[in-house]
Amino acid sequence: MKILVTGASGVIGRRVVPLLIAAHHEVTAVARTPEKRAQLARAGAVAIELDLFDPTATRRALEGQDAVVNLATHMPSSSVAMLLPAAWRENDRIRRIGAATLVDAAISVGVGRFMQESFAPVYPDGGDDWIDETCPIHPARYNRTVADAEAAAARFMNSGRSGVVLRFAAFYGPDARHVTDLIQFVKRGFAPIPGAPTAFISSVSHDDAAAAAVAALGVSSGIYNVADDCPVRHREFVDSLADALNVPHPTLPPLWMAPLFGSVGEALTRSLRISNGKLRGASGWAPGYASVREGWRAIVRGAQLTTRSVGVAGTQVKGRDAD
Repeated sequence: MKILVTGASGVIGRRVVPLLIAAHHEVTAVARTPEKRAQLARAGAVAIELDLFDPTATRRALEGQDAVVNLATHMPSSSVAMLLPAAWRENDRIRRIGAATLVDAAISVGVGRFMQESFAPVYPDGGDDWIDETCPIHPARYNRTVADAEAAAARFMNSGRSGVVLRFAAFYGPDARHVTDLIQFVKRGFAPIPGAPTAFISSVSHDDAAAAAVAALGVSSGIYNVADDCPVRHREFVDSLADALNVPHPTLPPLWMAPLFGSVGEALTRSLRISNGKLRGASGWAPGYASVREGWRAIVRGAQLTTRSVGVAGTQVKGRDAD
């Protein structure tokens, strides 16, 4: 297939592109800077610049494509910035306007398949119950435009074409700023994750998320959760990271502090035990790490290597998954 990938230089996109090329697809990869485009070209993609808010340019870029994989986002530059509403404005524009522009263009030029990145932590608190795709979403204020991006994908499906929404669980990987920030916090004995220690958190590694996106090219239209097999409780999430770092188990913030984290904190307090059964059954995909218990050690090694390669701890990776 001829596939256009937005967000191609983000933490998921830069893993998806080589997987697609290895599967013998013809990939057009969107990236904002010449350096990122050069990296994607070296991987074997046709690298282009594209303004996702320009309908004419977007239609031109999508002509002749069989599928679009929309992974474009714009994450705040640090864990602290994530708490500021203004830091999400560009990401909101991409989800609300960029996704709609892509869908309009894809419909107008006859693209047959559209895949939209979404976010599983928009589900409401489920306590100890498993959450599947039939559960209505309930975004927090900071991520409410997730619903706009999903609505755009639904419009593509309603046009009679094949559309897929992937609701990714909380990402983790060695090249994510929020992970390197969390590592530094845990080393200092504190983990800034609000909510009850017994609440569930569902995760997925960057590599597993990328593999899921490629596998989902072959599934029927619909919404699919992308998460590891075994969600863990907040206490185990941070303790298993501490064990991988060989440091004491950290302190979690008391429940009364949750409102201080704003709407991001409100979302983080939710207990989300998310099921990946639908995607596993439809595609045969399975995560390489059953849970963060198995994934943290590899992730910590990767983060340490990244830190040493730059030489300035805590500033080596921007947490921005954007193009």
